Amino acid sequence: MTQPPFPLLPGKHALPAVTDPAEHAAYVRTRHPGATLADTAGTVLIYQRALLEHARTQPHTRSTTGWVRGDLLIHEPPGHHPVAICGGFGVGGPAAALAVEQLTALGTPRIITVGTAASLHGSLLPGELIVCDRALRGDGTSHHYLPPAPYAHPCPHLTRHFAQTLHTANTRFRHAATWTTDAPYRETAQEVDCYAGHGVMLCDMEAAAVFATSRYRNIPAAAAFTTADSLANRQPRRHDPAVAAALIQLYGAALTTLRDTLGTRLAR
Repeated sequence: MTQPPFPLLPGKHALPAVTDPAEHAAYVRTRHPGATLADTAGTVLIYQRALLEHARTQPHTRSTTGWVRGDLLIHEPPGHHPVAICGGFGVGGPAAALAVEQLTALGTPRIITVGTAASLHGSLLPGELIVCDRALRGDGTSHHYLPPAPYAHPCPHLTRHFAQTLHTANTRFRHAATWTTDAPYRETAQEVDCYAGHGVMLCDMEAAAVFATSRYRNIPAAAAFTTADSLANRQPRRHDPAVAAALIQLYGAALTTLRDTLGTRLAR
């Protein structure tokens, strides 16, 4: 008896899917006829509950219900274009990809994902800001969307605009690659040493999936992180105020970048 192809059917990334996220959008609109994100400047994806609560408590922010998995907010100060904020949908590549699919089906024009990551280098301290320039595909989700390759890449133009926003605000940051993995309790010292030796500075759980899904759906996406802990120098986990402050900086920069790039053609 022959074995089925595993883990993926050859060429799977190019095959049409049985399901379509447009079905989700159509269903949502039967219950919420005005459900659209096409009139926003884009969406910020966030993962930390504290950052979601910070976003929720900001002036001129309202909640929507039942549009996507998780929590969806709209931030619209007077005289500014609205920006969507999506969080509470879970962590990891599958959860992030599902959110990207649903947001894209509802019309979001671009996405910036903001979160924490672990350092692969002892030189990175908690609270440092990183603009991601590529993601090593240690996840499973990205391989359903893109052909085999080591890295998934963000939109270079949106990434450049995000970096410029930080630079204009006199905010220190680095450009770096991340290693995206679905298995945070199976990160090995051998992987850390190997990937760090190839110039990868961080480890996260979503970037490769976000980049792959957004590229498949042909919308620009970028990612930025703050370092929260280290895989190079393991220490007891503790709360560091610098991490929370850095997340708020990145969130603010993401709002600004999405609004500033509204109407700008961001070629993939």
